[in-house]
Amino acid sequence: MTATHTTPAAGARAPLTLIGVGALAMAVVETLNPEYDLVSETLSRYVHGTAGWLVPAALLAVAAASAVLVARLGGRTRRAGRAVLAVWTAGILVAAVFPADPPGSWSRPSLSELVHGNAAFLAFAALPAAAVLLRRTLTARRPALRTALNVLTVVSVTATLALAVFLVDVMDGGPSLGLGGAPTLVGLAERLVLAVDFGWVALALTVTGARPERERDRRA
Repeated sequence: MTATHTTPAAGARAPLTLIGVGALAMAVVETLNPEYDLVSETLSRYVHGTAGWLVPAALLAVAAASAVLVARLGGRTRRAGRAVLAVWTAGILVAAVFPADPPGSWSRPSLSELVHGNAAFLAFAALPAAAVLLRRTLTARRPALRTALNVLTVVSVTATLALAVFLVDVMDGGPSLGLGGAPTLVGLAERLVLAVDFGWVALALTVTGARPERERDRRA
C-alpha cells in the first residue's frame, strides 16, 4: 500500500485560486485605504475608496468558487445543505453587484445599500448553517480534516452571531458596543466572519476536489 497525499486534486485548484484572489483583493484594498478604520468600518464601504473595484471583484471571485462547491456536492448531499450554501453564493453575488453606501451612511441607506446589506446579511447567516448541515458529509469524505472542519464551523457560527449583534446595534441608533477609541467593533467582526467563511469554503473545496480516503486506500 502506498502512502496517500492530502494535496488538492487538479480540479480543486481553480476554485481555490479564486478564493485566494478574493482574499488577496480584500487585503490589498485594506492596505490602500488606511484612512478607513478597520475596527469600526465594514469592508463593503471600501468600494468608495482607492481601488474600490477590488471589493466587488473579490466577492465575485468567492461567489464563483462557492458555485463550484455547490455543483460538486452533487445529489448525494443533503438538499438542505446544498440549498443553504446556494443562498450564501447568491447573497455574495448580489452584494458584489450592488455596492454599499460611503462610510457614515448608516441612518439613511440608499436602495443599493439596502439590497447590498440584506444580501450580505443573508449570506453571512447561510454559510454557518451550511457548515453545520454539511459537516457530516464532508468529514465522512475526509476524516483527517474532521477537526479543522469542526473548528471552522464553530468559529463561523460564533463570529456570525457577534456580527449580528454589532450590526443591530449600529442600525438601531448605536454604535454603543465599542472598545477604547472605536465606537463599534462591527468592522472587526465582519473581517473575522469573512476570513473564517472564506477558509471554510476553501477547505470544503479541498475535500470535494479529492477522492474519498477510503477509495484512495482501496486503489493503493
